[in-house]
Amino acid sequence: MQLATIFIGFIIFGFSENIKGPAIPRIQFDFQLNESQLGTLLALNALGYLLACSFTAWLTRIWGIKIVSIAAFGTMVVSGVLIYVSRSYPVFSSSYFLMYIGNGMLEIALAILGARIFVKNTGMMMNLTHGFYGLSSTVAPLISTGLMSVTLYGHTLDWRGMYLIMLSLAVVPILFALRSSFPGDSLAHEDRIPLTRLMRDPALWYLVLILTFGVVSELAVGGWLVNFLEKAYEWDTVTASGMLSAFFLCFALARLILGPLTDRMGFTLSLLIFSAFSAMCTFAAIALGEDYAYLFAGAGIGIAMIYPTVMALLAKKYPNGADTAITFTVTLMGVGSVIGNYLIGGVIEVTKNLYGEGTQLGLTRGLQAGYGFIGLCAALSAIFSWILLRYLRKRGEVL
Repeated sequence: MQLATIFIGFIIFGFSENIKGPAIPRIQFDFQLNESQLGTLLALNALGYLLACSFTAWLTRIWGIKIVSIAAFGTMVVSGVLIYVSRSYPVFSSSYFLMYIGNGMLEIALAILGARIFVKNTGMMMNLTHGFYGLSSTVAPLISTGLMSVTLYGHTLDWRGMYLIMLSLAVVPILFALRSSFPGDSLAHEDRIPLTRLMRDPALWYLVLILTFGVVSELAVGGWLVNFLEKAYEWDTVTASGMLSAFFLCFALARLILGPLTDRMGFTLSLLIFSAFSAMCTFAAIALGEDYAYLFAGAGIGIAMIYPTVMALLAKKYPNGADTAITFTVTLMGVGSVIGNYLIGGVIEVTKNLYGEGTQLGLTRGLQAGYGFIGLCAALSAIFSWILLRYLRKRGEVL
């Protein structure tokens, strides 16, 4: 029951985060939103996500992880119903905000569940569970597109019906969670490591940096790869989207297949090797040109391993403070991710101006510089992994 809750939970998480792509243009049309209003909507949702990340560990200490997990899934179901019945923009935006609150709660709850359940083969199991997130993320846009065109009893589901159906799937892990008992809630409060003590550990700050740069590199690919291939290499949308799908496929398979290697090599060394591999693939793809564009997809093999391996390392290093350490790390990662994505856009604009605004050369160099920043983030993740490895070796605490 525990395994079913966490595995299905990651599938639902992947769906809820990645069904929005095909729906956003229709939502924008229905509510007559301009680009600024749409950006504000997405920014507020990111705020809701970070807000939920910040209070979920606190709720876990009060209610226990079982109730918090059920509450996270329940929030997703309720938001799906509210999105379906929304006919005004204020109601819709509030419902969408609630969905991202649920997403943030689910992010932390699933990470805490994994830390408590996977006490053996932690790296393999963390990567395996996150692999299911990768698989559901890969198919989510296709399922979303298909459902929006389905007609039932003469009524087209469209984006409202699609959200209702997809988010209602969260009922399934609720049923498993209700029949489960999860370890860790019985740990006395005085036995838990306080945040103030954790924050004095340099290793935790290194992990924050490793995770932040790794996740910026990971998430930026979804937003920039297709754009890069279409504008720099003049690929058509189908071919460029196919390369993005190849990235996600490499991403998901890496987590499913390579997880056992992290336990054998050690978590810290794994972070160094995989983030460096992703950086090298990205830099080589840019430097070698269009014929080597497949290396963009190959970068997914390395960057996929960063998030679950950091979660595994946190679970092992802070067995009595994993809840707090995970929440602290993921919340700061979220803030850093927002800043990182703004920086990518800024690098592109500055470089375009240097090489000629409005020219093909300026556009190409700008996109190359922006994508180079994505590779730089993976490289910085590798550098801080090396610093962490040296720090832990000096203390005899390498994991």
